[in-house]
Parts: sequence; C-alpha cells; structure tokens
Amino acid sequence: MIPYCIAQIGPPEIELQSTNGVIKIKISPPEAKMWINPLNFKYNLVIWENSSNAELRSLNIFPTDIIDDLAPDTTYCLKVQATIPLDLKEGLFSPIRCVKTTRKVNDLVCATNVSVFALNMKFHLHWNNQYKQHVSYNVQYLMGYLKKLHDDYSVKWLSVPRCENITDTQCNFSSIIIGTSGFYYLRVQTMNEYNKSCLSDEVKVDPLITNEIGPPDVKLDISDVLLHIQISPPGGSESEVMRDHYDLSYRILYWKNSSNNEEEIKMKEIKQTIGTVSDLTPSTLYCVKVQAFSEFYNKSSHYSKEECIKTPGDKILPLIILATFVTALIAVCLVATTLVFVLYQAYNKIKYVFFPSCQPPLNIEHFGAQLFSSPFLSTTEEVIENCSIIETIITEEVNQVDFKDCKHSKQSSRDSGNYSNDDDTSGSKVSEETVEKEIV
Repeated sequence: MIPYCIAQIGPPEIELQSTNGVIKIKISPPEAKMWINPLNFKYNLVIWENSSNAELRSLNIFPTDIIDDLAPDTTYCLKVQATIPLDLKEGLFSPIRCVKTTRKVNDLVCATNVSVFALNMKFHLHWNNQYKQHVSYNVQYLMGYLKKLHDDYSVKWLSVPRCENITDTQCNFSSIIIGTSGFYYLRVQTMNEYNKSCLSDEVKVDPLITNEIGPPDVKLDISDVLLHIQISPPGGSESEVMRDHYDLSYRILYWKNSSNNEEEIKMKEIKQTIGTVSDLTPSTLYCVKVQAFSEFYNKSSHYSKEECIKTPGDKILPLIILATFVTALIAVCLVATTLVFVLYQAYNKIKYVFFPSCQPPLNIEHFGAQLFSSPFLSTTEEVIENCSIIETIITEEVNQVDFKDCKHSKQSSRDSGNYSNDDDTSGSKVSEETVEKEIV
C-alpha cells in the first residue's frame, strides 16, 4: 500500500475580497505532509450568481488572483478545488463562499483598452487615455511564474525599460521577452499632475501565442523551364525564433497575369524557403504571392506583396536558326574540301606535265635530237639545218642508208647544257665522214 496513491486531496482554504467591481481571491493549499511541493497544485474555481436559475462557470485560477467580468451589486457564490494534473488527482471542493460585488468606479485617470500588438516577435503595448489633463505613464510587467506561488506578488512588479514616465500611449516591451517558454503580465500605471495614480487592467502575454506571423519576403528568378521562388522567413534573417519555434510552412499562389480574368490561380505548399514552378508558358507574365503559416499554433500571415516576372520567349525559332546555320556551315565545309581536293589534283597534273621532276639521261639528252624535257610540247621555235641525203649503191651488197635530217634545237635556260650552231655543224660533218669510210 502506497499512501500517496490512495490519499485524498483535501479542500483548500480561500479568502475573498470584493473591491471596485472585482473579487480578489487568495487560496491556501490543502494541509498534508505528503503534499511536499505545493507548486504541483492547480486550482479550479466554480462560480455562479446566487439566484434560482444560476449558470455555473469554471475557471482555472492562481493561488492569488482576481475574478473580473462580474455584474455590479450582485451576490456571487464560489468554491475551489485543488488538483494535481500530473498524477490525475482531484481533491475535494472547499466550502461554498458567497460575496457581493461593488460598483466599479470609473476613474478617468486610468488607462483603458490596454492591448498587445505583436508581430514577428516585436511586442508593443497600446492603451487609450481618457483623462484630458496632463498625465504620465509607467508600464509594469510581472513574470508569469510568480503568480503560481502562494506568496504575495504585488510588490514584484517591475518597470519596462524606456517606458517609465512617458507621455505616449504605447510602449515597446520586446526587451523583456527573454524566452518563449514563460509568460508575462503587463499593466499601465497612470499618474496625473496631482500625483494621483491608477492601475489599468492586466493583460497576459504568452510570446508564441500572442505573437502574430508577418508576411514573408519573396524574390523571383526564372530559367528556361522553371520559375524559382526564394522566400525569406517573416522577421528577416535576425528573427531566429520565427524559424526555430513556429515550424513554418509556406503557401504559394501563382497565376498568369493576362487580360483574361478567368486565369486559374494555382497553389502549392512547401516547407523549404525555395520553391519552383514548372510547365511555364513562354513570353508570359507570372505573378506570385506567398503566405507563411504554422499548423501547430494555428497561425497564418497575410500574403506577401505580389511579385511578377516574365518568362523568356519561345526557344523553337532560335533552335531552327541554329540548326540551319550549322547545316549550312557543314555544307560549305564539304564543298570547300571537295574544291580544294580537285584543285590540288589538277595542280599535281599540270606540274607533272609542264614541270616534271625527273630529267632524261644525258646520253639521250645529247643525242642530236629534240630534248625530252617536255615530251608533249615544243618549247621555243627551233632552228633547223638542211641536211643532204647521200645514197651510195654497192654492187656487192645493196644497202641503203638514209640519213635523215637532224634538227637541233637551242635549249632554254632550264636545260643542263647549250650547244652552238658551229658545234652542231662540225658534229654533222664528222658523222658524214665516218659513215662514208665505213661504206667504202
């Protein structure tokens, strides 16, 4: 048997005070040595008007708290129950206590309509001034956990830096938000020229719940087939809380910005800060706007400013032009290559015919006849000598020797040797004499 498990939480003790239209309540925890830590207790209040058709209302309250939003000059009855939520234990209700509310005094000095405006973890407190004379304000805050204690926290309110003795009806209290796990209470103390002060109603600030998400910043870029959307998280690069604690997602709306009002608006959701859109139409203006949202906190921002960008033109015509140019270039190269080949072959033939690389042997070249440097064409006009043909008839042996004329040409400067007319004539005579001797 474990005493803690079977023990019953007893009823707490309560103290009530009715003042200025509200009821102040102070709770003492149940007395038992086994309830070692009284901070584990949570308190549930049930309150109703003392009438025949009363409607019960349940509230979670702190050990020291204020019950407001009550009708004036009305008797309210209430009871309080202590619970330990972690152990699923519920205690007994306290005895029913009844108290009559007073009429709230409308003090013109007090600040009214105190409210918090928070965007991207920048917190501002606003209020209204109903006093027409000169007043100054002092904004105060209280750490939320102090209200969970059973001690008197009325002396633990602190002033917000740079919001002391101010005349403006707003205050930036972002400097006191040092974390996201706790919560805070704020109020405005008003002081007139006669040193009369008044405290406004308190407002609770839970940073991640009170804060609102602002619209993200959007930049567009475009490639041949994709629209790139770059998203900057709300609060800019310095707001790490927005990125780390809200687990933001982004809702992208995009559409074709044309004269046709029936153009469909398309949507896509992403977790990253970079998104892409495909299936783009060439030469078309696309517009985009983005919304940030957090599913866990059920919060969403306004849409960002509309951004537009135009897609590049159709790529088919430039591709056709490029293909045509490449084809023409290849054709020109082929024709030029063929032409160069033909000219090269013709050059080799002409060089072979008119400028042969091989010379005839010397014994053929000097054999009293035409030179063979050009076997098909004569070079220059030739000098021809007339020669006589001598026919000798021998009775014993009939032989006919024909001496044909010898044509001797003077060679051009490219021949290896030159012969004069005299040398040719003397050579002919010697040859004739030699033949005659042989015949005789």
